[in-house]
Amino acid sequence: MLGGLANVGHIYIATGFTDLRRGVDGLAAHVKQSFNLDPFSSSLFLFCGRRSDRIKCLLWEGDGFLLLYKRLEAGRFQWPRDGGEAEAITRQQLRWLMEGLAIKQPKAIKKAAFKDVV
Repeated sequence: MLGGLANVGHIYIATGFTDLRRGVDGLAAHVKQSFNLDPFSSSLFLFCGRRSDRIKCLLWEGDGFLLLYKRLEAGRFQWPRDGGEAEAITRQQLRWLMEGLAIKQPKAIKKAAFKDVV
């Protein structure tokens, strides 16, 4: 993880509030019980508390869990609060989130579909 996200298969964001007092075992159990996902997969799981100024990330690296914690000094994460489910997001959406933007950008430029020109 510290070298990048190249080995991460999926990225999941836990929408709604998560109790960030939980450690590795508590978050892994939450992933399994609440989302019915495997915490031992190569997936990155993101959690945010009520204050929206800090997040925890959980990743299984094959020989142990990596737990990352980020606290903003100013500002808040634009975290989706609609329910307590795990939503798959893209690497681009993760970048947006870490830059303080919402993961759903209504004005993002979409890829063009090329048509045959005669």
